[in-house]
Amino acid sequence: MKDLQPPNSDHAPHPSPAHRGAGPVRLALVAATAVVTGLSGCGATSSADPAGTSSSAGPAGSPAARPGGATAGTRSGEPSGGPAEARPTAGAGAARALPAPGEPLPATPAKLATALRETTAALNAAIDRWKPAKGAPPRDVELLALYHQRLYRHAARNRTLADRAFARLPAALAAQARDNVGAIRELLALARPIKPAAVFKVQPARPAAELLAHFKRGERRFGVEWEVLAAVMLAETKFGRVRADSHAGAQGPMQFMPATWRAYGMGGDVQDPGDAIMGAANYLRASGAPRDYRRALHAYNPSRAYVNAILLHARQMKRDPRAYYAYYNWQVFVLTTEGERRLTGPK
Repeated sequence: MKDLQPPNSDHAPHPSPAHRGAGPVRLALVAATAVVTGLSGCGATSSADPAGTSSSAGPAGSPAARPGGATAGTRSGEPSGGPAEARPTAGAGAARALPAPGEPLPATPAKLATALRETTAALNAAIDRWKPAKGAPPRDVELLALYHQRLYRHAARNRTLADRAFARLPAALAAQARDNVGAIRELLALARPIKPAAVFKVQPARPAAELLAHFKRGERRFGVEWEVLAAVMLAETKFGRVRADSHAGAQGPMQFMPATWRAYGMGGDVQDPGDAIMGAANYLRASGAPRDYRRALHAYNPSRAYVNAILLHARQMKRDPRAYYAYYNWQVFVLTTEGERRLTGPK
């Protein structure tokens, strides 16, 4: 996308000569940074939304090393009980008014900690009630997920506020908060503001259950964990909401350069979410996954910050599959020289 600079190479492993022949999946950080951090999205509706992003905790190794207690059941993608600290107490969530799309953001550590506790609990409960396999997200999920995202973007841009707030959280929720803030900060570091007059194209995401089925099919065929594939799509195009080629020519919901798609797309349509996810799984497997996710993701996008962000988001989905549905409802933001705008989501 036009608002993002190409990422700088770092010291992470580089793809083999065979992979270099096809080129990295993207030569520039396109919708990736844009979307996950909410920095771009080419297109339509926009509304003012002065929010922030994420913390500095780095990933604790490859997603292949599953967190303690993770089981096949917890990786199914079906909502299930998450950390005890994030579960609502009796009546919580139902009794609390839903946040408005432009809900004010907390200015003190105590208020930010309270907002994170209450919003996370209410969002988890709403996701459990939603039964995501059964259709579009209801309004309570959309509004809570939007505020959840805005709280983390706010925390990401206010490090002292975030650090003091997270110190007030239960351990499991504090770890979740640091991962989310860390991922957003990594991606924001790769972006630069664009002109407010820029035109963006956005579209609705395909249903969460449909995309999850594609991620799991990619895992079964190529051994690349579905959470990693989902984190890549979150970063690249906010689950397909951003519709645009990058300034370097990367295309589709997983942002492939044409030469790389010809080599790894298996004859599919780069714009089709299912085909694009399978192509990404194929490319990541060829680049070293699942044995070495850092190497594989660096081949996908040669940026240490990008790799860190993907692993942090993937780790959260491994810890609690409800994180996938929360991320699915995160919206597209764009960073302009006159402030931040939200392009998608509830009005």
